[in-house]
Amino acid sequence: MHALIVVAHPDRGSLSHGVAGHVGEGVSLSGPGNSFEIADLAAEGFDPRFTEADLAVHRREVLLPADIAAEQVRIDRADALVLVYPVYWWSMPALLKGWIDRVFANGWAYDEGPDKPMVKRLGHLPVHLVAIGGASLRTYARHGYFGAMKTQIDHGIFDYCGAPVVTSELLLGSGQDDPAKHLAAARAIGGTLFKAFRPTAAQVAA
Repeated sequence: MHALIVVAHPDRGSLSHGVAGHVGEGVSLSGPGNSFEIADLAAEGFDPRFTEADLAVHRREVLLPADIAAEQVRIDRADALVLVYPVYWWSMPALLKGWIDRVFANGWAYDEGPDKPMVKRLGHLPVHLVAIGGASLRTYARHGYFGAMKTQIDHGIFDYCGAPVVTSELLLGSGQDDPAKHLAAARAIGGTLFKAFRPTAAQVAA
C-alpha cells in the first residue's frame, strides 16, 4: 500500500514538515511493503494560480497541462492521500488550496456538465487531513473555527468529489511546548492509515 503525503509549508524545518515525515515513518512501520511519497509543494515550486488556462480545462476545451497531469498520476498511484498543513486564517494555505483548485479538475475528480448529472469520481481515495494550528482549543471552540473548517474542507471539497475523509485531525499549539506529542500523533496516524478504510465495490468503480 502506498500513501501520498502532501505538505504545504515554505520552511522545511517546520513542524508541518516534521509531522509529514512522522506520518511517513508510521506508514513504513505499519506493514511490509507499505510505502509513502512526500509531495513538498513549496520545494517543488508548484504554481497554485488558477488561470484562464485552468478554466479552459474545467470547461473541457483543452487538454490538461503536463504539471497537473503529473499530479493526478501521483494521486492515482496512491492508496491514501494525506494533507499536512498549517492553519492560515482558519483554513489551509493558498499554496495547498491552489493545488486542489488546479489538480482536482472536472473530468478527473468529478464529472459535471450542462447536459449530464454530477458524478463523484474519487470514492476509492481515502483522505487524511492533518492541520496544525497555533491557537488554543478554547479559541477554536468559542468561535466555531474547527467546525467551519470541516464544513469547508472535509465536506465542501472532498465530499463533493466523493473522497471519504477518514482522518480530520487538528494539532494545536504548534507544538511549542511539546512538539514530541504532535510527532507521536502523526506517527500513529501513519501507522493506522491502511487499517481505517476499505473501499466498497461501488467506490472502487467510481
